[in-house]
Amino acid sequence: MSEEIQLRKIIHVDMDAFYASVEQMDFPELRGKPLAVGGSEVRGVVSAASYEARKFGVRSAMSGVQAKRNCPDLIFVRPRFERYKEISNKIRKIFLDYTDLVEPLSLDEAYLDVTQNKKGNPSASLIAQEIRKRIHDEVGLNASAGISVNKFVAKIASDYNKPNGQKTVNPEEVERFLENLEIKKFYGIGKVTKEKMYQHGIFTGKDLKSKTREYLEQHFGKSGGFYYNIVRGIHNSEVKPNRISKSVAAEHTFNENLTSEIFMLEKLERIAAELEKRLKKYTLSGKTVTLKIKYSDFTTQTRSKTLPYFIADKGLLLETAKELLFQERMKDSVRLLGISLNNLNTDVKKTVVVQLRFEF
Repeated sequence: MSEEIQLRKIIHVDMDAFYASVEQMDFPELRGKPLAVGGSEVRGVVSAASYEARKFGVRSAMSGVQAKRNCPDLIFVRPRFERYKEISNKIRKIFLDYTDLVEPLSLDEAYLDVTQNKKGNPSASLIAQEIRKRIHDEVGLNASAGISVNKFVAKIASDYNKPNGQKTVNPEEVERFLENLEIKKFYGIGKVTKEKMYQHGIFTGKDLKSKTREYLEQHFGKSGGFYYNIVRGIHNSEVKPNRISKSVAAEHTFNENLTSEIFMLEKLERIAAELEKRLKKYTLSGKTVTLKIKYSDFTTQTRSKTLPYFIADKGLLLETAKELLFQERMKDSVRLLGISLNNLNTDVKKTVVVQLRFEF
């Protein structure tokens, strides 16, 4: 085991089919049935799918039309994000009973650093087991967990025994675990990078480990050094309880494609109002406004403008978005519009983490 590996006790908790499971919990008539949250058989995109639907190849980000084609009995339900947030907050309170070092990635997953924890429990595996039981007993949902020495390995491990399971990768097992893993299962290696790695004869962690740092940097640029380290279990990113937002966005997919800028302006006004509400909730403002346009052929275009001052007001957001909208003619009818704000007024705070050696 490389001496460069910093030993922490990290748990990655990932809720099982979260949105769909909440719907099935709240509406018993949906239990055991193939379910898609979001989208429809006419248009839109699936946000989440129940495990019953996944057996038919229904996945998040799939078009509703394709999902229905895969699974003719598929039931579509509208997402209820306020309800999902409510459940997510209950789960987060359970996490905080064990450690203050909780880094949420989304409503349904989070990292926990339990190297030193409020229960004084030396076993991260037992803590994960206890957390999963509490989520089941107190909230009514199933969660899976991965436990290891860093965020990267814990994230991969949480997917290993899904649903409703957990996987611990002990310090001495990390490198062997990664060597035996298919490269497509490495967190952060997407479809394009996977195909490129295949072209270089890299199909497993062992194949990746056989390449020198120089080789990887030559063929994969700056990411080469990252790949060189992670396959050796070196990933020293800390669990950050107050993740710094890089952008805040609001967007809307329309039931019918829009062809007129007049109708688009009306929609942008509502989107700007929603974005203002989100910014005020977290006391945020920013300088760079980005307009997102998704056309009927599913191609996406973004247009941005950076202002000399911070804004959060819907009027200024809308004014800038309008300017970006009329920057050039639409190339097709529009199915989605969104506004995001970047270059936020967030202060990055660094924390010092003491590394300890321990038994899992």
